[in-house]
Amino acid sequence: MPRYDFRCRTCGDTFELSRPMAESSDPAACPAGHDDTVKLLSTVAVGGTAGSGPAPAPASGGGGGGCCGGGCCG
Repeated sequence: MPRYDFRCRTCGDTFELSRPMAESSDPAACPAGHDDTVKLLSTVAVGGTAGSGPAPAPASGGGGGGCCGGGCCG
């Protein structure tokens, strides 16, 4: 089940709730009982390890992915 981040505008607390996607925009009360909350934008980082440097340059010699672009068609 997805987790959603919220922030309480009254006390400033940030908290998470697990709920179905169909209920993602439903109101949420903070753990202290305040109702003035806002859903935060969550981000996901995808990538290699930190400090791994730039991606290697593509190999020369043509090709763009397809069989004939890779030189296997003779």
